Amino acid sequence: MSDTNPQTYRPINFAEKYQLFDDRWAPRVIAELNDYQFKIVRIEGDFVWHHHADTDEAFIVLDGTLRIDFRDGAVTIAAGEMFVVPKGVEHKPFAAEEVKLMLIEPRGVLNTGEEQNERTARNDLWI
Repeated sequence: MSDTNPQTYRPINFAEKYQLFDDRWAPRVIAELNDYQFKIVRIEGDFVWHHHADTDEAFIVLDGTLRIDFRDGAVTIAAGEMFVVPKGVEHKPFAAEEVKLMLIEPRGVLNTGEEQNERTARNDLWI
């Protein structure tokens, strides 16, 4: 049997993907699973208070230490750890030094949630 459309099987290498961009707070899509996107991002410094009314947001820290502030506390997430912010919960990520992380969220979700401001990144940017 002849295969006229051979499939290329190749894993997604995070280090290779991170070498393709340097800017902060601008998530890049690296894969989709059903209606969910896997996004990698570099962050450093303070973000803006925001929430996602209709979806949870998963933060997976690949390198560095991330703090997510809430109006009533904070959580610190180290490399190799993850945290899910429940939908509707106002939060503000912060990184004293550069953090590389992966976000998992439905396709079309803006990084600033319900708010659009100077930190709102272009959506659905693939690398």
